[in-house]
Amino acid sequence: MQPMLQVDRLSKRYGERVAVNAISFSIAQGETVGLLGPNGAGKTTAIAMISGISKPDGGEVTLSGVRLAPNANALKRRVGLVPQDLALYEELSAWANLQLFGGLYGLGAAELRRRAKAALELIGLADRSTDLVKTFSGGMKRRLNIAGALLHEPDLLLLDEPTVGVDPQSRNAIFDNLEELKRRGKTLLYTTHYMEEAERLCDRVLILDRGRILANDTVAHFKQQYGNLEAAFMQLTGRGLRDGAEA
Repeated sequence: MQPMLQVDRLSKRYGERVAVNAISFSIAQGETVGLLGPNGAGKTTAIAMISGISKPDGGEVTLSGVRLAPNANALKRRVGLVPQDLALYEELSAWANLQLFGGLYGLGAAELRRRAKAALELIGLADRSTDLVKTFSGGMKRRLNIAGALLHEPDLLLLDEPTVGVDPQSRNAIFDNLEELKRRGKTLLYTTHYMEEAERLCDRVLILDRGRILANDTVAHFKQQYGNLEAAFMQLTGRGLRDGAEA
């Protein structure tokens, strides 16, 4: 069976700096894979290329065997992106934000209402649908960000550090949302630099550092070989997760 996502020798440079250095991996339908690395490892750059936002300098991305080209808009609609930076209009209500995003995907009024209602129920914000986003906590905004990426019912969901800056209770709510999506058979690629997130959510983990994939294995095997994910990362890279600059 063809993988849902296939990445082959994907590369990106910014001047003299190599942000992503010929990385290759695949993700099966229904699998949750963590892209684990410190700030500056190349995670966000990789996500931008996989989503079609950024053009790679080399390599290619395929979805179910079809190459993701710059003009492949229909194919890009099979991908949902939850960016690290919130993509919300704070002066609008949660419902109005979803109506706006759904309209950009060309959803009809009736279908959009159905999907927006389902997305708000999934993330636990149905009772706050008419409230302005500016009144939401950071965690609630993060959950609404996820809802916006689900409106067009993508096959692949890319999540770029979706728990940044939220409290433990909100993080657990986000985890519950993602675990429900996993039960529904969604394919997830999840970037993080928090070990406990990868251990809880992911079937498999890629360890990325300085633009290169250093290891690709199941969480269970990393634990068996190294004791835990943090020990695996430190042994493979020679540094702690919070070392390194933002990029």
